Amino acid sequence: MEHNLAVGLDIGTTKIVAMIGRKNEYGKLEILGVGKSKSLGVHRGVVNNITQTIQSIQQAVQEAEVAAEMKIADVTVGIAGQHIRSLQHSDYITRPNSETVIDDDDIDRLINQVHKLVMLPGEEIIHVLPQEYKVDGQAEIKEPIGMYGGRLEANFHVVVGQVSSIRNIGRCVKSAGLNLEGITLEPLASANAVLSQEEKEAGVALIDIGGGTTDLAIFRDGIIRHTAVIPFGGNVITEDIKEGCSIIEKQAELLKIKFGSAWPGENKDNEIVSIPGLRGREPKEITLKNLSKIIHARVVEIVEQVYAEIKNYGHEEQKKKLIAGIVLTGGGAQLKHLKQLVEYITGMDTRIGYPNEHLAGDSDDDVTSPLFATAVGLVLDGLKRQERKKVEEEVVAQEEEEEANEEEVKEEPRKAPKSFLDKLTERVKDFLDNAE
Repeated sequence: MEHNLAVGLDIGTTKIVAMIGRKNEYGKLEILGVGKSKSLGVHRGVVNNITQTIQSIQQAVQEAEVAAEMKIADVTVGIAGQHIRSLQHSDYITRPNSETVIDDDDIDRLINQVHKLVMLPGEEIIHVLPQEYKVDGQAEIKEPIGMYGGRLEANFHVVVGQVSSIRNIGRCVKSAGLNLEGITLEPLASANAVLSQEEKEAGVALIDIGGGTTDLAIFRDGIIRHTAVIPFGGNVITEDIKEGCSIIEKQAELLKIKFGSAWPGENKDNEIVSIPGLRGREPKEITLKNLSKIIHARVVEIVEQVYAEIKNYGHEEQKKKLIAGIVLTGGGAQLKHLKQLVEYITGMDTRIGYPNEHLAGDSDDDVTSPLFATAVGLVLDGLKRQERKKVEEEVVAQEEEEEANEEEVKEEPRKAPKSFLDKLTERVKDFLDNAE
């Protein structure tokens, strides 16, 4: 595959999306092809049927390949699911020599120390995100590299997930004939696609309402501060409509999309939808008021859980206030009057997030729908990863050239430190290669 191409694969509970994109000459993202298939083997963001998931992945990938007229090899995959949790942790190292300045190696040492945290059985650390550093007790340092000091401390945001779930996703991707190029946390991918840098600085909560899960990512001062995955999404709303109105799932889903609203006040009592009965039975009549009452009850529950997480982060403290409020994205964000309901419950400014922050101007309307936020974010992540790889290859080539010339020793160019996700990707790959 070309260097400046990337493929995002969003394995969701309701749909699987494969998206091929590249950077155009203005540095914006151009989408070359999108493939979408119904996701059958995933429940609440976790794979529970390998064979069906592989088929769904292949279907989405084929569709994208036909649209873009090219073959796909490497993909960047998102992970979410109810097994993801996050915690705050602070750690420190004592440097052997405080006469030298702090460099990348010190920070790597500190981060590796966090990886030694004892987790519950079967859990593994996915992301370690430094929040702020302290050097010799001096607090609120954003970038300690180049400073003198003996004791280096940091607060970390640690994201933890289940190893088996991550490996299962790796397995599906590999069995679908693809190469796993990278793994990213889905709330982070969606955030990249939807949020502007100003919002991340001011403080913002991104709520991605998917089919099986609702993901939350909170940013402040440009740094991710809190992540959470709530095991409810659009599917439980459909389930409630199905139970409440005694209709089949397909009809419940259509009702939700066409007539659903999160705000019961606006429907008149006499607005009625007639639903064809099953084979020879009488049609059912459902009032829109009842429909929106059912939806309202469940949406309130989801929003309140998310709001509890936002409070948990500390939004009510003056220093941690989220000035930019809330951004809603994902398929569930398309529900009518959801923005008003969220504002009413949380009292925070809310907008619907469309993934057009980095997209080229002539992109298809379909792609700019909140449905595709995660996929767009994964493509961006894949492109970033390739740029990093390119830099590393250039550094290696330069070093080899210098060795060949044996000139006087120049200062070494700085290598981009490997992110833990890259290491995790390598570990998943190794595991799959050895498991064959």
